[in-house]
Amino acid sequence: MSEPAPSRLGESLKGLADSGLATIQTRIELFAVELKEEKLRASSFLFNTVLAALFIGFGLVFLLAFITVLLWDSQRLLALGIATGVLLGAGVWAATRAAATMRAGSHLFSASLAEIARDRDTLRPRE
Repeated sequence: MSEPAPSRLGESLKGLADSGLATIQTRIELFAVELKEEKLRASSFLFNTVLAALFIGFGLVFLLAFITVLLWDSQRLLALGIATGVLLGAGVWAATRAAATMRAGSHLFSASLAEIARDRDTLRPRE
């Protein structure tokens, strides 16, 4: 006996399921790409920030040591006090910048979420 021909409804459901799975796969791949990009961005940002802080910190310490040695005979306490104030001020400024960056948050997965929202809008019934 020959097998019955597949129904058009069954074919349509298979096609619909295949399209749905393909869309889900594409969205998951987009999530993965965004995660990799965010990881690279964060590691690059962290490396450059630490490197900049290190070099600026050493430069500032050497500048303040230079000024202290320059004024050693006449105003050594004033030079040391100014140096301490500058370093403490820089530390407070860096801490407030770090806090502002943390409050700003991240835009991780924003493109993926926008694509999913667009997909949902497409699938909603039209009135």
